[in-house]
Amino acid sequence: MNTDAPQPSKRFTAGDHVSVLLPLPLGSAYDYRVPEDLTLAVGDFVRVPLGPRTVSGVVWGAAQGDVEPAKVKAVTGLTDCRPLPEVSRRFVDWVARYTLHMPGAVLKMAMSVPDALEPPKPVNAYVAGTAPDDLRMTSARRRVLETAADGPPRSAAEMARAAGVSPGVVKGLADAGALATVRVPAIAMPPAPDPDHPGPALSPEQEDASRALAAAAEGDGFGVTLLDGVPGAGKTEVYFQAIAETLRRGRQVLVLLPEIALSAQWLERFRRRFGAPPAEWHSDLTHGQRRATWRAVIEGRAKVIVGARSALFLPYADLGLIVVDEEHEGAFKQEDGVIYNGRDMAVVRAQLGDIPITLVSATPSLETVVNAETGRYASLHLPSRHAGAVLPEVRVIDMLKTPPPRGAWLSPPLRDELAKTLEAGEQALLFLNRRGYAPLTLCRRCGHRFQCPRCTAWLVEHRLAGRLQCHHCGFNTSPPETCPSCEAEESLAACGPGVERLAEEITELFPDARTAIAASDNITSPKAAANLVAQIETHEIDIVIGTQIVAKGYHFPLLTLVGAVDADLGLQGGDLRAAERTYQLLYQVAGRAGRGEKPGRVLLQSYMGSHPVMEALAAGDREKFLAAEQAARREVGMPPFGRLVALIVSGVDEGAVDEGARNLGRTAPRGKGIHVLGPAPAPFALLRGRHRRRLLMKAARKVNVQAVVRDWLKRARWPKKVRVQVDVDPYSFF
Repeated sequence: MNTDAPQPSKRFTAGDHVSVLLPLPLGSAYDYRVPEDLTLAVGDFVRVPLGPRTVSGVVWGAAQGDVEPAKVKAVTGLTDCRPLPEVSRRFVDWVARYTLHMPGAVLKMAMSVPDALEPPKPVNAYVAGTAPDDLRMTSARRRVLETAADGPPRSAAEMARAAGVSPGVVKGLADAGALATVRVPAIAMPPAPDPDHPGPALSPEQEDASRALAAAAEGDGFGVTLLDGVPGAGKTEVYFQAIAETLRRGRQVLVLLPEIALSAQWLERFRRRFGAPPAEWHSDLTHGQRRATWRAVIEGRAKVIVGARSALFLPYADLGLIVVDEEHEGAFKQEDGVIYNGRDMAVVRAQLGDIPITLVSATPSLETVVNAETGRYASLHLPSRHAGAVLPEVRVIDMLKTPPPRGAWLSPPLRDELAKTLEAGEQALLFLNRRGYAPLTLCRRCGHRFQCPRCTAWLVEHRLAGRLQCHHCGFNTSPPETCPSCEAEESLAACGPGVERLAEEITELFPDARTAIAASDNITSPKAAANLVAQIETHEIDIVIGTQIVAKGYHFPLLTLVGAVDADLGLQGGDLRAAERTYQLLYQVAGRAGRGEKPGRVLLQSYMGSHPVMEALAAGDREKFLAAEQAARREVGMPPFGRLVALIVSGVDEGAVDEGARNLGRTAPRGKGIHVLGPAPAPFALLRGRHRRRLLMKAARKVNVQAVVRDWLKRARWPKKVRVQVDVDPYSFF
């Protein structure tokens, strides 16, 4: 299909033919005829016939004209919804071209709630009415009338709950006329945030940075600003000022967070600053909430939207600012379906909309650092913690010199520091990026290892839940009593620690300490995260044992000790970003210590104390580490100094997958600045029941990799039952 910028809005009348893009992975838009009773414009959401069914799509422009007029079917109807904004249509086309995915598949992300295209049916709510003179008054009725007189319209259930009565009391007052019935939306959006609501006092450094961001938000035009500051520097309060300035101008704001379901403290901080919560967009919302939010976004009623990467594709009526918090996070990379990097596409969305964007991090990605150093991005730096707090002391524990006791995982120095912390009435965080009890279970007699039948991965023991589970496809089974290979009894052994096993060791060492595990297995929603945060803030917990979900954003004044149990874990494997990611993760988790009045200490248990990552963390020398990483990447032409595109060939038939991969390898592009590696089995050669092979194209920065790969795919042939996925700018190599 024609993926140039969508045509300017023009009217199509009866008899005209239009091109309608459907939210389906189809190769092109389809032509339809405008019926007698409709007038359409580019961007209109319409209903059209597709085979035996009717589907919704978007008018994308004039018809392509490649179908005989007599065979062109008519549009069925026009939905009662505002058109998809022009900038959203251009964004869909841009993402499709860049990622080499079909535009309809990208459009599906913008039309993720199809029934939101029709306005929601209102429901009954009640407000104060005129009570008749002969109304018999009771204490329950009086409470209802007092509640109705002081508040917004409420449903019968909400009114009853607020007044502490049964819904029947509310219904009786409505029947008597003492309560008036009004029609309200089924799900009400939160009140608009107040940009002039009193906020906290800022430090001089914060004031300077906030003025710069507010000035960027006040002026029209695209620009990228990196807000770089140490953990605890108050970066959030700084970019809140830019949000406030955008709200004063009546425009919408998008804030992207890597894991919105775990951002309880951020949401509460926003409420305190603006007097109202933002609209949320993430997978934990109910369908009704998603429908109401999508509708409020396209109508401009939702002023601040905070969400995961998918929030980028919402149809904003008038987006004026984008903020990407923790911009370095790998969670912004979408690995399934349309494969894209949320941070990079956010920059594109800002450029297409001619609006400012702020990237925020204490450990910016190397790509962002290079863009700031070369002047493509503006940069603001907050080098000190807020309110006089100091950065924690970081010490590397050499596990070769001071190993833990046999069968244990905490070294003597870390045990001693834990004891001192508990004695002082302070809190500690033990960081281990492994869920469950143990990452591997094997038979001590025959060596049998428990592997997922659908993936090239070991089954992780979750002892608290009594199961062995694959963290890639979700397969789980109960641990057997005997070895399935040699049938030996009581021969199964857990190898390596997970957070559950670490908690077991802590209980043995400090039986009186109150501990909590924080992992994605038990922190699955904003509510669960809020409960954990409240327990830590009120000192109901002494030791938190967590995975990477506790590494970012949290502020606990009494938490003074952080121990990284296996600091080397992220350095294993051949990922080109392994060192960078490990540095970022450990620096972020170290930043949880000493954020209040008391100083913090960080202990990194490592068998690789001389590794540049460990040396940089201990010395507090981020710039030296980044310079070394840049030099190493530049020397071999790796991102951000070169381009990568991965092709993943997969299918249930291993022979067909190998055939397809060989065909791609034989037709691989050749030329100056282009080198193709593979095909080769992927590290996860079997994933969710599909065999996988990978090819990796490495190219010079100036090469148009999309054009090269597009031509490559046209020339290659592979079996129909084999799928080829394209990952432009891959982040993972599993």
